[in-house]
Amino acid sequence: MDRQHRDHDREDAEDAEDAVIQQPTVGEAVEQPAASTESDQDPGGTQSSHRLLAYSDALISIIATVMILPVAHTKMEEDEEFKQSVRLLLTTKIAVYLMTFLIVTMAWAAHIRLFQLIVRIDDCVALLNLACMMLITFLPYTFSLMAAFPANVLGILLFCGCVMVLGVLQSLIVLYAFSRPFLLDRHVQESENREFYKHHILKVLLRVPLMCLFASILSLVLFQLSYVLLAVVIFLPYVSQSVTWCRSKVLGPPEETPDSAMFHVPSEPLSKERVEAFSDGVYAIVATLLILDICEDNVPDAAVVQKRFGGSLVAALQVYGPEYLAYFGSFATVGLLWFVHHSLFLHVTKATRLMGLMNMLSLACVGGLPLAYQLTQRFPPDSRNELEAVQTSCVIVFFAGVFQLAIWVVALHSERETLQPGVRYGGREHVFMLAKLALYPCVALGTFFLTCVLGRFSVSIFHLVQILVPFAFLLLRLLVRLLLALLPHFYRSPGVPFNPLDA
Repeated sequence: MDRQHRDHDREDAEDAEDAVIQQPTVGEAVEQPAASTESDQDPGGTQSSHRLLAYSDALISIIATVMILPVAHTKMEEDEEFKQSVRLLLTTKIAVYLMTFLIVTMAWAAHIRLFQLIVRIDDCVALLNLACMMLITFLPYTFSLMAAFPANVLGILLFCGCVMVLGVLQSLIVLYAFSRPFLLDRHVQESENREFYKHHILKVLLRVPLMCLFASILSLVLFQLSYVLLAVVIFLPYVSQSVTWCRSKVLGPPEETPDSAMFHVPSEPLSKERVEAFSDGVYAIVATLLILDICEDNVPDAAVVQKRFGGSLVAALQVYGPEYLAYFGSFATVGLLWFVHHSLFLHVTKATRLMGLMNMLSLACVGGLPLAYQLTQRFPPDSRNELEAVQTSCVIVFFAGVFQLAIWVVALHSERETLQPGVRYGGREHVFMLAKLALYPCVALGTFFLTCVLGRFSVSIFHLVQILVPFAFLLLRLLVRLLLALLPHFYRSPGVPFNPLDA
């Protein structure tokens, strides 16, 4: 034991010596570390950025989600063909909602990248960040103009102008923070290559504003192409990553320069904690929007209660029975999708860029659940419109679950970096996690085909399934516990105690 302690002490001493004494590279002069300048010292008046980040995440999640309200509250006549209404929604408002959601979440991802370097804030940074939030909250309005007047370039110009000013404000935050290094991450403070950090983050932040500048110029000539360019902007980080990967495969990995060797900003611009916080915000807002519809549409007028129901409020509320059932079923769906998301990210150790994209697509579908709630109780019973509305709702729930499953599949691709051992291939929680994530896609798909056969009972089937799914989760957990209890009888050898981790 003493020998082991002496070996550990010797290794710690060697590590400390290596940390203090660094050998210069070839062609590099030996320099003594410069003394800390006055600007490097924290003069006070600063604070941690945690509360600013929490406020920003909450604000952005609200803005990304509330754009579903114009879609969910689109007026559709009861005798109108539902296919025509869906075509109208898909071509205008749903497309605008999806683009808004992805654009806002892209701005949120850039915010993450920015505050990976800036870990402390002062009044100036806080005010500049508030200006950024104001512009982000204005983006949905510009998209609404683009949807209402698609042939008018004013909406495009307003959107591009907001993004360009947002890029300028974020660049000012970078320049201000680097002029006061005590606001930066400790690794950046101690680095001799601050300029490289600064130029790199500025290059990342200004890519989208520059593309929006080109889109605004192009809109004055041919506005259809400007829409294409804006769609490219949404997937720009993934396009850039794909181009870099193809270049490395064809030309080989890029040569490492002294600056790049010192550069340690993560290539994946997502913080797991902020992904969880943003996702929780979206789920909470969607659940809140459901009850807002109940409060707005299902409180009877006092005069109507007196005239039609003889003053009986109970009799008046019975008319809204299907709406209450739709609310409870929709809330259960939102809550259980959050539960699955929560269960998945309990086992996630790192959120990659592709996992972030799958998460954003899943959240965009979750944001469409208020639309599903509205559709299932808007049309007359036993009508063709009602059947197609229920099937549309099944499709929304299906894709919300499928993209959650895709997060896990992407994480399994690099499981040693992204997942804890328990949910990797062969881990104890692997099959159980797969069953959790596959439950909602399978249920939604089964409900869709069941309504095709029993169309007359489509709404009843849909709501019944929504209410029964929570019990399916409980049954799934009981089956797993039963399986773990039975496993010792199959794996136990004489004289050898059973270890559940071996199973």
